[in-house]
Amino acid sequence: MQKVVIIGASGFTGAELLRICAAHPEFDVTAATGDSQAGTAVADLYPSLAAAYPNMVYVPYADGLVDEADVVFLGLPHGASQSIVPQLRGRAKHIVDLAADFRLDDPGLYPTWYGEPHAAPELLDDFVYGMPEFFRDDLHGAELVAAPGCNVTTAALALGPAVKAGLADPNGIVVNVASGVSGAGRPPKPHTTFCTVDEDFTAYGLLTHRHTPEIEMAVGRYADTDVDVIFTPHLAPMNRGILATCYARAVGSPSTDDVLNAMHDAYADEPFMVVSERSPSTKATLGSNSCHVTARVDERTGWVLMIAAIDNLQKGASGQAVQCANLALGLPESTGLAVAGLYP
Repeated sequence: MQKVVIIGASGFTGAELLRICAAHPEFDVTAATGDSQAGTAVADLYPSLAAAYPNMVYVPYADGLVDEADVVFLGLPHGASQSIVPQLRGRAKHIVDLAADFRLDDPGLYPTWYGEPHAAPELLDDFVYGMPEFFRDDLHGAELVAAPGCNVTTAALALGPAVKAGLADPNGIVVNVASGVSGAGRPPKPHTTFCTVDEDFTAYGLLTHRHTPEIEMAVGRYADTDVDVIFTPHLAPMNRGILATCYARAVGSPSTDDVLNAMHDAYADEPFMVVSERSPSTKATLGSNSCHVTARVDERTGWVLMIAAIDNLQKGASGQAVQCANLALGLPESTGLAVAGLYP
């Protein structure tokens, strides 16, 4: 069994990690930290986990918890991982960070998009970007992994094949994303209360959302080209799920079949990718680590339309982190992860 420690396990991504690890045949969670919930039983905060963790209690973070751990998952708010990774490195065999602290290549982007300089820029080059469908070879045996979040994962998996195949112009890409409220985290906020979200649909982060440069980085690195994106996220009145609708100018005169074939070629051997003419839906991916994608070419306007859907807490966060950990540990990457969604 692989010894697993989850730091920041009281939020939604932490709870999802606990749920996945409970069904993982090779993972044994030995500690779950949650400073704001220290002393609280996991089963009391999340009764859905009671059968899997009847006696586990959230504990405060301490460096010694990770000693001899095979995998440490960090489910912390942005900025927190930067201060503890230097102390954790070398004490655990593998560290998978679910936040954006070590995702960007350029430390100069952090003050612009995250409002403060990076606290450990010397570590950025040591982290592997955790999107297996694009960068799998880098993940085998990786010590440090930065797992991308839901917005970037959905947009990049939709855009990547067409941009790489030269069918979609990498300049002036438009990305519209609709996401469930769980993407905003567990702590209550005025804009995520039931009365605010129910029967509403709102755009936010207009022109300034911090995931914009990461989408450009992920697609650009995969396609080996410079990419520029205008990204607009929307909050939808649902618990889980994220849908990205992406538009790019066609290059040449590709057909819908050309773009779909590029997706089929890119994802032919991917265990969690579903390429189809069907329009993806968030419900189809619920509770799974799968991503559903499709594409259309509008010959009338010369635009390529690419759509992807995932469960934001699975493929968009905790499921992808476990997929990366499996690869780093040398396990089959689908171990412990569902490919089929829940329905109804």
